[in-house]
Amino acid sequence: MRRETAARRVRTWLWGTVWLGLLVLPGTRVQAAENVYLTGVPDYEWHQACFGTTTGNLIGFWDRHGLPNFYTGPTAGGVAPLDSYGANTGIRSLWMSMAGRDGRPADMMGHEDDYYIDYESTRDDPYITHGRPEHAPDCIGDFIGMNQKKWTLMDGECDGNIDGYVYNYWDKTGARRWNYTPDTTAGEPAVDLQSGLRAFARYRGYAADTFSQYADFNPDIPVPGNGFGYDDLKAEIDAGYPVLIFLQNYPEKWRSFDEIPRANPSIHGMLATGYYIDDLGTQFVRARTSWALGDQYYRWTSASWVSWTPLPVRGVIAFHPLPRILGFEIKGDEISLHWEGPDAELFDQIKQVARKAHWYVLEKATALNPSDFTPVAPPTTARELTVSACCPGTAFYRLRVVSSP
Repeated sequence: MRRETAARRVRTWLWGTVWLGLLVLPGTRVQAAENVYLTGVPDYEWHQACFGTTTGNLIGFWDRHGLPNFYTGPTAGGVAPLDSYGANTGIRSLWMSMAGRDGRPADMMGHEDDYYIDYESTRDDPYITHGRPEHAPDCIGDFIGMNQKKWTLMDGECDGNIDGYVYNYWDKTGARRWNYTPDTTAGEPAVDLQSGLRAFARYRGYAADTFSQYADFNPDIPVPGNGFGYDDLKAEIDAGYPVLIFLQNYPEKWRSFDEIPRANPSIHGMLATGYYIDDLGTQFVRARTSWALGDQYYRWTSASWVSWTPLPVRGVIAFHPLPRILGFEIKGDEISLHWEGPDAELFDQIKQVARKAHWYVLEKATALNPSDFTPVAPPTTARELTVSACCPGTAFYRLRVVSSP
């Protein structure tokens, strides 16, 4: 999560690129057995925090794929761009709002004005030193607790968050933790990375499910066999969901840093966007690093994923946005609905085939307890549907997302 020099970024890029070649013995040719990835994933340049940037890539992806209200600013005509260079630098406000940036008035303080001084600064947040109230939350960083020095002994580990850092609460048995929100033991508001992403989705008018889970090779898992494995990663990608990768040295749950005895440990965030398996069976993750380096490949192992310090994968955070019905209309014996929802595309490099990852099934019930939902139309990738509304009596409708028809 450290600020990278240009030279270090080049070394990291070479490491990530050559890593595949190191597996090839002289005179052998290794082909891919599987190579599948999500298309149209943003690759923003690091700005003030790796988890800010990588969650920007995540939410920017969904803004481009079926959920257009995640970003509505003036940059790139209101559609999250694929990069953050030149005229696209305003997209940084998606994760770090700032006075004067991306159409924001110059006298309207934002996240960067209120919480950020410099990378790894441990000083009081600027809104405190300037004696002003905090701005109302309006960007990803606000909701995930990034850069905000407000919490003490989060989950018994560290005090946080210093500039450039976030925290996530894990189920330390290795079990998958769905839709978790911390209690207020560490302070208020009670937020972390996974709960903050759900809260940001609600702020933008959407609902979402999240889960976090230790990687299956994390040595802190007390019972072998628990944890998020490579097959789980493949399942998430195949279902159309990029996955946040949380890197952290296993023994380091806090560190003494700049007179703070239990500051955030060193961490880094990436976004997994695909998987690659060669004919030798070696398993790789295709990822965006948060340094705008394009696609990089990392072995699914407990080895460090970065070159400058030991940072293996502690765990993952998954984010599943849900569809939002925008409206419906009943005309005679028909009912018409239209909605927004996930609309990701997968590309199979081996087969040279692209496919839609998200299909929708409209279901109808005449009662809810117990429910008797049954499909009323074939699966569709469209965002609108007209079906028969025949028969008198009460009816309930719901949309269900499926990964294949």
